[in-house]
Amino acid sequence: MSQPPLFRPFTLRGVTAKNRILISPMCQYSAVDGIANDWHLVHLGKFAQGGAGIVMMEATAVTANGRITHGDLGLWHDGQIKPLERIAAFLRDNGAVPAIQLAHAGRKASMQRPWYGNAALTAEDRARGDQPWPIVAPSPIPMEEGWLKPQELSEDELEQLRGAWRAATLRAVEAGFEMLEVHCAHGYLLHSFLSPLSNMRTDRYGGDRAGRMRFPLQVIETVRAAWPDTLPLSVRVSSVDGVEGGIELADSVVFAREAKARGADIIDCSSGGLLGSATAARIPRGYGFQVPFAQTIRKEADVPTIAVGLILHPDQAEEVVEQGQADLVGIGREALFDPNWPLHAQLELTEADEQVFADWPKQYGWWLERREPGLRKLEGWKLPYRRG
Repeated sequence: MSQPPLFRPFTLRGVTAKNRILISPMCQYSAVDGIANDWHLVHLGKFAQGGAGIVMMEATAVTANGRITHGDLGLWHDGQIKPLERIAAFLRDNGAVPAIQLAHAGRKASMQRPWYGNAALTAEDRARGDQPWPIVAPSPIPMEEGWLKPQELSEDELEQLRGAWRAATLRAVEAGFEMLEVHCAHGYLLHSFLSPLSNMRTDRYGGDRAGRMRFPLQVIETVRAAWPDTLPLSVRVSSVDGVEGGIELADSVVFAREAKARGADIIDCSSGGLLGSATAARIPRGYGFQVPFAQTIRKEADVPTIAVGLILHPDQAEEVVEQGQADLVGIGREALFDPNWPLHAQLELTEADEQVFADWPKQYGWWLERREPGLRKLEGWKLPYRRG
């Protein structure tokens, strides 16, 4: 019997994911000096064991001052490679494509960890040892009142940042990642170049849409040149700012076309984040509320897309793929709730007479296959996540 569309393999360049489920990058704010630790290994490893086709590391800073918080991961020096190499190997050995998102927080850098307030650093944070650092942006405009004022980047500094992206990309290659994403969303540095609300430059890196796209596209070119030809490159965008005068979907379609022309293979379609929290939606939230962005960009820019945003249920994710709204489905916080979401989705979408636990890790599947016959004898019992 044929696999449900959500569980059909998907190939980009020389990499094939076993299904269409990608675990989205989710910041844990748990690193020390940008170095991954056992928390990151276990956190991400669960998703590979849980059956995801691609597992993506959280936003990983290309410079120390490009971190969102003191707890962000980084790839700005060679000492950060080995711990990430261990994680990438574990993901790969457990059936997932190891992916990493490279980022620079721009004017949203040097802020609180979310559980301390998710805002500008305060005296309380400084007392904990989280000291602020100088931040940079396309224009010297604070994100909101009371936040740090960024320094406007010079053209020489933009060139240095491209070098930082290149160096971080080469470290990602050494760490063994097989997919890389350039973060151009959620109010971070590259998004702040794209949006007319945060980019007030009068040189060639500002002004009209072409000028505002210039630096993000140069970063994509730089990363693509350093990233192996056989490995796919993703670009995450905020499809709309959701704020009057900001980026609209038509702008993101044009940017996706230009990114594709420079070697991007897939566009990860989020939204918002220019102001406030990266996850603060500026458009009405509902099940799959960002899927239409992925569908439009896929069609109008003629590029594969990733759909994200309150995709919670297997039937919902299946419909996204089956109807051609996107090529991959990104699962985020729902995977925190249920790290085995892909395996449970497979049970729900597969006919009842097929092998139930064949695709589970053998260390689990062997036991569960022997658990089910006894449970079936219990009156009124029904296997969770199972049709019929």
